[in-house]
Amino acid sequence: MVFLALIMGILILAPGSAPAQLVGTVKDVVDSVGSTGKVDWTTGVITAVGIGAPPAQPANAAQARAMAERAGQVVAYRNLLEAVKGVRVDSTTTVENFIVTSDIIRTQVNGIIQGATIMDKKYMSDGSVEITVGMKLTGALAEALLPKTPPSSAAPITSEQPAAGAAAGQLYTGLVVDARGLGVRPAMAPKILNEDGKEIYGSAYINRDWAVREGMVGYLKDPAAAQANPRVTDKPLMVKALKVSGEGRVDTVISNADAATLQSAAQNLSMLEKCRVIILVD
Repeated sequence: MVFLALIMGILILAPGSAPAQLVGTVKDVVDSVGSTGKVDWTTGVITAVGIGAPPAQPANAAQARAMAERAGQVVAYRNLLEAVKGVRVDSTTTVENFIVTSDIIRTQVNGIIQGATIMDKKYMSDGSVEITVGMKLTGALAEALLPKTPPSSAAPITSEQPAAGAAAGQLYTGLVVDARGLGVRPAMAPKILNEDGKEIYGSAYINRDWAVREGMVGYLKDPAAAQANPRVTDKPLMVKALKVSGEGRVDTVISNADAATLQSAAQNLSMLEKCRVIILVD
């Protein structure tokens, strides 16, 4: 088995390589993917679980535990691959779509899975071992999957009037889009559109190095937490999404007036290039 062969190279991990935490705190935006996989879009960590049983007739207790651990790791890494395949990249594409159409990306993703971290081990009373493995959506996976479109060379200043109460040319430190109640599905590379369908934020607006390191957007549930989040720092533009766009329910639509407010100062493009965007979801 390929995964059994890979496990021996995975058991020893580089310092600092582990994702920050296990998936699934109450305030996080979490999707279930595959049979045991979970994607925490708030922390940017994807995990999967595998359970290994000890052999029927082990030589001793130590061998039984070691073999149960190894079996659990094989299953966990296999489940992690299945979970990663189900991650949405954009409104029409999952990681699996990339894998089946590109041998290069398939090889890259398989290699990234090999570097995933063993995050937790649970020893059961029957001798079986439950292994949780995890990896980040940012970094190597984002490098392999995010579009390689260069950032826009100039801010797309619009003739639309800014939203009522907004000063023309106002500078913002980030963008928070409140899309709660719309059934938005998180993805690695979502777009934000205006009412005319024009892209206000997406892969054409980002500095790719920032996106690979930080992710194109952050997903949160709580508006207060979003406003205080370092991603958008101390003066974000807060806007309400009008609807979702596309069958994938990934892209959001904001009003033309809010889009004009965002675009009324060329310096705001720098904020978008650095992916200082948060989307609020349920």
